[in-house]
Amino acid sequence: MLGKLFGFRSARILLSSQPPTRLCAQAGRSHGPYTPHFASSSILIRRQFLITLPKTPKILPSPSPQAVAEISALEAAADAEPRNVESQVKLLRHLVSTQTKTGYKLVMNRWERMCQFDPASPLLRSDEAFELYLTALAKSGHEASITHAAHRRDTLLSGNGVSEDVSPSLDAHRIEVPPSPTPSLTAELPESPPNLVSRSRILAQSILSKTFKTAQPSTGTPESSPVGAAVAGSGVGVSGNPIHVTLSEPRGATFMRFVRFIVLTFVGSFFILVLLAVLLENSGLLKVNRKASEFEPMQSKPVKFSDVLGVDEAKEELQEVVEFLKNPATFANLGGKLPKGILLTGRPGTGKTMLARAVAGEAGVPFFFASGSEFDEMFVGVGAKRVRELFAAARKKQPAIIFIDELDAMGGKRSSRDAHYMKQTLNQLLVEMDGFQQSEGIIVIAATNFPESLDPALVRPGRFDNTIAVPLPDVRGRVQIVRHYMKDVTSSPEVDPMIIARGTAGFSGADLQNMVNQAAIKASRDGKKEITLKDLEWAKDRILMGAERTSHYIDPKVKKMTAYHEGGHALVALYTEGAMPLHKVTCVTRGHSLGLTQFLPDDDQVSVSLKEYLASIAVSMGGRAAEDLIYGEENVTSGCMSDLKNATKQATNLVRLFGYSRKIGPVHYQYDDDLSTAKREEIESETQRILVDGYNRAKTLLDEKKDELHRLAEALVEHETLDLAQVRRVIKGEPIESVEESLSKLTSESESPPPVLEPQSEGSTAGEGEQAEVAAS
Repeated sequence: MLGKLFGFRSARILLSSQPPTRLCAQAGRSHGPYTPHFASSSILIRRQFLITLPKTPKILPSPSPQAVAEISALEAAADAEPRNVESQVKLLRHLVSTQTKTGYKLVMNRWERMCQFDPASPLLRSDEAFELYLTALAKSGHEASITHAAHRRDTLLSGNGVSEDVSPSLDAHRIEVPPSPTPSLTAELPESPPNLVSRSRILAQSILSKTFKTAQPSTGTPESSPVGAAVAGSGVGVSGNPIHVTLSEPRGATFMRFVRFIVLTFVGSFFILVLLAVLLENSGLLKVNRKASEFEPMQSKPVKFSDVLGVDEAKEELQEVVEFLKNPATFANLGGKLPKGILLTGRPGTGKTMLARAVAGEAGVPFFFASGSEFDEMFVGVGAKRVRELFAAARKKQPAIIFIDELDAMGGKRSSRDAHYMKQTLNQLLVEMDGFQQSEGIIVIAATNFPESLDPALVRPGRFDNTIAVPLPDVRGRVQIVRHYMKDVTSSPEVDPMIIARGTAGFSGADLQNMVNQAAIKASRDGKKEITLKDLEWAKDRILMGAERTSHYIDPKVKKMTAYHEGGHALVALYTEGAMPLHKVTCVTRGHSLGLTQFLPDDDQVSVSLKEYLASIAVSMGGRAAEDLIYGEENVTSGCMSDLKNATKQATNLVRLFGYSRKIGPVHYQYDDDLSTAKREEIESETQRILVDGYNRAKTLLDEKKDELHRLAEALVEHETLDLAQVRRVIKGEPIESVEESLSKLTSESESPPPVLEPQSEGSTAGEGEQAEVAAS
């Protein structure tokens, strides 16, 4: 092989007459330009050498036959022992000493083949061998590839593996200079690792320095080298046209920097906003528009005791407070003091807030209003601060009245498990009402629906001295309330407030106001000029039973079963002694019920006897008993669930709370913790016995009145709604006005006469509470 290369001209070497711009380090493959990363401190040295590289030195003639024979022997020894560094270096040294282009080519081929196919060879760690390789590159005119060769050796030595992105072998492709006279210097500069200058780079710089020093005396200018001429010709790297260096970052570094920026911005903004909110809250800037409604006397139309109806006992107790505020000296003669607090308790809508406003209106003193839920917010200490501000504003206007609605929102019972900041608002209220600093001339009136949930320290004498219960209005109170609200609407002269009041037992003042308003809306929608008793009756049924579902389709079979169910309730109520009087029965869908039976007590009930409880249980079982009697036990529907729930609750109360069981005795078991297992079983047994007895009683009665049950069910299917008088006529077999006759009568008369209602109060038993869901499914 060596003889063919050195001795015969037929062995042509595909080399160009010009030196290459760069030499890549992989044999047998072509590759594009290498993009360098200038991160090393040696960039200035490399730039200087690349600009002033000399021309290719003159190649001496071929060696003598003796030298070729010696090189052939060394080559055979090196091939026999590829891992022997000494034999490999000796061969490379002799090849370089030939000072021929072919010898330099063989040195480069052997080194690059070793790097490609045996990167773990010990020859790679030999600095002398690497220096011979760099010398061959410099002597053969490939100075631009020296720095890249050093970088590749460092990469292989660091254990990163051999890159696929390397240059072709010299014996496989021809190395040519690009035709452009101004090649890009950036494309020719190799990549350098960001570490300190390694041994390979020191050797590379040494070879480049020697080449530069050798070429400088003969040239004198950097334009004498191909690269230098190209750089000088393009004007790159001089003042006014610098070389632009791009520093590349590892993949993913930009994303992590962006995420870090977002997180830091969010956290910093959060703390800044919290600090700003605390400062604004403490400075009072956020409460500029709120102080007028919270800490200033309310400017509105004064309310008098004459405007508060149906709560005469509560007005009498509050009248003493009004007299004390008007004439404190009269009570102070005997050493009396103004009460500090009055607690109003009762169901919603009974007039507690209006009573407090009436006290302020009658006494003519400033009235401060606050709600229990308005004190505490998201910041700790805000509730206690607002309590202090409220009492401070009231002291400036004393004598004054502070009304706190829904006191249970801030005055609930404290426990050791509560956090300390949850007690600050209540503690501040306790201190303001009866603390070291006495509040003279200030009365605190509070209202709550749950007095049992208040803290004992709050309701003790000295803070809330008086507790006034505001009950639901009785018949006389309801008459007064209805007359009061009827003044604001146009009503028919036939409307009797007494009839309305007796039929609205259990209604609060707010319920009566809503009923009158609903009746006025319906009369206006129907085009009437005044409200009739029928409109008020419609409004009462809407409040008690819900709105009619006129668009809901009911299967005829389901409607007939509902008629039997409601007819069972009605017949048991008619024929059972002690049952609540029947008022109305309907199979019209209202709310979640397919039908409903409504009852009216004779008067306001304050107590219930055992006979009345047992009759109520039998009436509740009447619907299920009717279904069982007509359709069979296997066809009883789930619409009886609400009836069973009501009956079970009453039977349980009879045994556990009221002492009506002979077996259990006159005892009161309110909580399950008070019961043993045996006693609990006895109570359940007695409850079941009462329920079974009531069911059998209802079923026996309906079996005896089966014909009347059929007539009542058929009438309900036809007319849908029947009152007490119509029910009595139906069960006697007497005809009632049909639907067609009623419609013709309504069209013939300009105004239909109102129905005559008995002077009774009202109550109801929902029978088909769950049957609507069954029908819908």
